[in-house]
Parts: sequence; structure tokens; C-alpha cells
Amino acid sequence: MTKYEMVVGLEVHCQLATRTKLFCGCGTDGYGETPNSRICPVCTAQPGSLPVLNAKAVELAFRAALALECRLNPVSVFARKNYFYPDLPKAYQISQYDKPFSEHGRLRLSEGGKTVGITRIHLEEDAGKLLHDLGALKIDGSLVDLNRAGVPLIEIVSEPDIRTGDEAHAYLAALKEVLQYVGASRCDMEKGEMRCDANVSVRPEGAQRFGTRAEIKNLNSFKNVKDAIDHEFHRQVAVVESGGRVVQETRLWDAAKGETRSMRSKEDAHDYRYFPDPDLPPLVADESLVARLKAEMPELPAARRARLTAQLGLTAYDAEVLTGDRALADFFETAAAAAPKGAAKTVANLLSTEMLARLNAESLPPSQAPIAPEHLGRLAGLVVAGTLSSKGAKDVFARMWQTRKDPVELVSELGLAQVSDDGALREWVRQAVASNPKAAADLKGGKDAAIGSLVGAVMKLSGGKANPAAVRGLIKEAVQS
Repeated sequence: MTKYEMVVGLEVHCQLATRTKLFCGCGTDGYGETPNSRICPVCTAQPGSLPVLNAKAVELAFRAALALECRLNPVSVFARKNYFYPDLPKAYQISQYDKPFSEHGRLRLSEGGKTVGITRIHLEEDAGKLLHDLGALKIDGSLVDLNRAGVPLIEIVSEPDIRTGDEAHAYLAALKEVLQYVGASRCDMEKGEMRCDANVSVRPEGAQRFGTRAEIKNLNSFKNVKDAIDHEFHRQVAVVESGGRVVQETRLWDAAKGETRSMRSKEDAHDYRYFPDPDLPPLVADESLVARLKAEMPELPAARRARLTAQLGLTAYDAEVLTGDRALADFFETAAAAAPKGAAKTVANLLSTEMLARLNAESLPPSQAPIAPEHLGRLAGLVVAGTLSSKGAKDVFARMWQTRKDPVELVSELGLAQVSDDGALREWVRQAVASNPKAAADLKGGKDAAIGSLVGAVMKLSGGKANPAAVRGLIKEAVQS
């Protein structure tokens, strides 16, 4: 059997984070709202209505392109993409065709360091949505909700550089991270703010020519993208191996059955009869605007991870977790700045265990955490100084979450200060050794693992207040005497 290589290019549609639509003043907050409650003569294509370009959408689109290292074209042109579908009231979509606003970018994946090229990014408006049921009621036919019609999108088209489903997943994760960092898009896939089409083909390993591609439409989760790509690869290999021919077509992913199925033959660009939109002037990349956007560009996730590992000694894993969300990374850096030198790892541990667990349990974003980052930094300082044990830190964190109080105040209030007094520790050690003679004998005989039960006994006697590091040293001293 010939070995085959998967070739994948992704087309990702991301809703820009504007309050209003691309060519009118209707709100973009129509998800879950009453159907057709965010519409006007422009986005419903009433006769005589004219589009007016949303300047904020342009700014966010440019910001995304700069973050993805794309070239901004000095002049780009809006075009009409002509096709008829019930949720497209104009019978054409305003998009960009041969003159997009940006081209030739790249995105480096965090896993393996591979770089995926970006062919182009263009601006376009979204279509509406067909409704096939109302709650539990099935409709004989379809209804149309135009709340999404005219919502601003950027379409990000990758080069066919992706070779596995895992690489596709990593590309989407990195893309989402960058777009959220620069504020271009919220990328909420549940609300349709990030959708993906995958172009998949196969070719014999070592071949230079691409095979015939099939496009899998409207994949709405990273898992679905990976699973659909992997299935389609094996389907195409089976077709070729059986002597068949892969046809150019559009396919849908059936997640329940774990398979793709044919939807329609794949259109080519000329089928859409693109032509420049006569109602919209060319889009000019104003030099002063571009200069301002470049100056305002935040530190991007990959650069931030590298800095945190180099300057604060975080592990690659910790840096990956903390920089996955810009608000979380900002929280960490503020907390680390408030902590004593050398406590960054302790801050990271508290964030990635205690805080993330509570945020996830309560479905809260990091920006809504009921704890001040400076308080978390001071809590880490108490742990590093030996004032609090790790268990005590968890108890204090829980109270901080409930009360928003300063950790120093809570340590005193709860009586959780760690005991390092030599006399008190020696007395607890004496009692622990006396009540656990076998563990003491094992430790004296060279079985180092036996110290765990003795430390545990001391912590129980002290109510968790004994300093574990000091306790270990005193136990070793006691059993050898």
C-alpha cells in the first residue's frame, strides 16, 4: 500500500469585536435574542439602502493582520460575491476577492515550533441563519433569522501547510489566542464567532503536486476540525486505493456518526461572478492609522511565554497555561510583581491550581475573579517566607475568594500562621516519634520513605501549623540520637 500524505488548508471566519454591523448601525449582539430584532433596511437589502463601512471593523481587521505578520495592502477593494440562498437577502455577499486588505502572513504553532503560512485575510459580511425548528417544534420548511446578516467577519486563509489533525487543532488554538490578545475577536465558538472550513487532499508521500481537495464546511469546534480532517484523509486514501477518483466537492461533518458526507459539488471563484461593489469606495490603509496600531500592539503570546520563562524561571508548561488568556497573564504578572523576589513559581502554582479551578467551577473569566492580583502576590509571599503551609495557603485562598480580604489579615483572623518555634516543633516531633516506633526504626535503618508518616503525624498534632521543612530536619535528628 502506498503511503500517503495529508495536505490541509484552513479557512477561518472570525467575527470582529464591534458593537455594530459592517455596513449599518444594527447591533451585533443578536445571538440568542428574538429573531430579526437586529435588522434595518441596509442589512435586509431594502431598495435604495446604501452600505457605510464600519471604521472600527477596519481597525480591528488591520490589528489582526499585523499580529499575524501580514502585509497590509495600500488599497483594497470590496466585491460582490453573487449567489442565491434564503439567508442572503441581497442575493450577493459583500466580500473581497482579488484585492484583499492583507496577504502573506504566518503563524507559529506553540507545539513543535512549526510555522503555517497565511495566504490572505479579507473583510466580509456574514449571512443570516436558517431556522429548522422552534424549540421542540419541527417546522415544515425553514424560517430566516437575519440578526447575523451584515455582522463583520474576517476570513483568514492559510497556506496548505498543515499535515495532521493535531496540527490543525494547534493552528486554531494559536490563532484564537492571538486574535483574543489583540482584541480583534472574542472567538466564542458557541456563538458562531469563530467557524472553520477545512480543505483536505491526499498525495503519495514525496509527491509535489497536490491532490483533488474536498472542502468540509462550518466546523464549529477544534475537536470537530481534528476529527473531520482525520476521517476525510482516511476516506480519500480508501477511494484512491480502490482505484477511484477523489472529486472536488463540499462535504459536511456528521459528528454523531463520525464521518463526512457529500453536500454539493464545489464551486470555483468564477461561479460567483465577483465584481467590484459600486456602492463602496476602495479601502485605503492610512499610514497614520497603521502606525498607531503598530505602536499599540501588545506583547503577543509566544513572546510573552519566552519572556516569562527567561526572566521569572517558569516552566514551559506554566508559561503556556498562564498566557493562554491575556487577562489571566496580566493577572499573573501583577501578582508576581507584588510578591517577593523568587516567588513567581508559587504565584503560578496558586493561579493554575486554586484560582483556575474556582474560575472553571463558577464559569467566570479571569477578569471577574473576586481576588485582587496584589493579594495573591502577598499570599505567595507568606508561603515563601514560611508563614503559611501549602494547606494553610489553600484555606486562606478560599477565604480570600469569599471575602476579598487581604491574606495577611486572614492569616491572623484564622490563626493559620505556620509555627517555626524550635521548642514547640521538638515537642511535636518527640510525640510523633514515640507514637510511631516502626516508622522511626525504618527511617533510622535507611528507609527514607518512612519520614512521610512521621511528618504527617507532626502536622496532625500541630493542626497543620508546623513548618514542614523544619520538621523534617528535626525528625532526622531525633531518630538518629
